[in-house]
Amino acid sequence: MLTQAPKGTKDILPATIKNWYYLENKIRAICGAYGYKELRTPLFEHTELFKRGIGDTTDIVEKEMYTFNDLAGRSITLRPENTAAAVRAFVEHKLYADNPLVKLFYIGPMFRYDKPQAGRFRQFHQFGAEAIGLPGPDVDAEIIMLAVQFLQNLGLKDLKLLLNSVGCPKCRPQYRKRLQDYLQKDFAVLCKDCQNRFERNPMRILDCKEEACRQATEGAPTLKECLCEECAGHFAGLQDYLQAVGVGFILDDTLVRGLDYYTKTAFEVQYPPLGAQSAVCGGGRYDGLVEELGGDPAPGIGFAVGMERVLLALESQGLLPAQEEQLSVFVAHAGQGTDLVAFKVLTQLRSHGVVAEMDFSGRGMKSQFKLANRLNARYVLVIGESELQKGTCALKNMATGEQAEVPLGDVNIAVAKII
Repeated sequence: MLTQAPKGTKDILPATIKNWYYLENKIRAICGAYGYKELRTPLFEHTELFKRGIGDTTDIVEKEMYTFNDLAGRSITLRPENTAAAVRAFVEHKLYADNPLVKLFYIGPMFRYDKPQAGRFRQFHQFGAEAIGLPGPDVDAEIIMLAVQFLQNLGLKDLKLLLNSVGCPKCRPQYRKRLQDYLQKDFAVLCKDCQNRFERNPMRILDCKEEACRQATEGAPTLKECLCEECAGHFAGLQDYLQAVGVGFILDDTLVRGLDYYTKTAFEVQYPPLGAQSAVCGGGRYDGLVEELGGDPAPGIGFAVGMERVLLALESQGLLPAQEEQLSVFVAHAGQGTDLVAFKVLTQLRSHGVVAEMDFSGRGMKSQFKLANRLNARYVLVIGESELQKGTCALKNMATGEQAEVPLGDVNIAVAKII
């Protein structure tokens, strides 16, 4: 229907846009403190970028991408996530030339064909950060702290930080074999998706929410038993850094995340009061992604925060600030020739940064004052025929009722002194 937004999308109306401004301001403030610079990538990319970056066997690529051919026959995909696009920009524009550690953040809409749920839409918005160039656990700790501190600064308490290491290409094959051997006996009870994953990407079975698959993976070998010396040392170092700054975490052997590019660190931040859909942030290290997308080898780590879900959490806890908008000046006019003068005064006020409004529907003076009250105007500037003849206007304080006569030529000066 033409009068309904497509399923899984949502209009952000004027009444709620101030909440988005609040959240975006918090994002820019914390990223500025951590030295992360904003990056804006296109809403669509070549489909191959996401297939190679995210992985052919992921649910995102197999089931959720909005992909189409453009008029030139090229396969184009609306971005389902932004890490691959950020890495593409990092390589294309040689962002690594000026600094060994490139720190980026982004805010914007993503697109996935998924079942709409609380705080999850088919067009949704993410805030994310990427740190590309250095491999140390200190970088991992910094980006995790950025995510945690951002959520804490919003007033969210009782956050749960889940940590795991998903290994690297050196140690993961050994774990893959052990996991397949363990799950072989229960292969028949696995869901169809996990049966398809068994050969291609068995670790994804650990992330399945189907009850039969969850039961099948109980008691399965853990990846930490197979970590190589480098991955084990990196993971231990990350824990040391987090403990040094007093950040609690829970080690979760089943946390593998849903993207193939992750190596070593994987993490998730949950906000339990949201219930079943409690994950508000997820991320991890992707040391092979830059090379996979055509760049010189460069390690990286990042995260993404679901902004709709965070706003849902803030609203449920009463943490969104009251931001009542107040009009500074309402220009009321009545009588022959006053409309042009009022419009001129209105334009002058706005050009000096004053939040000003006037009536455009021909209301009477009494109705204009009622409108000024509805708009919560602090002052009403009255221009009638008598004021026009005298070259003045009346400036009325709506809170006290006090009124002063002001020369029309000095309106800007008078208003500036008062407001």
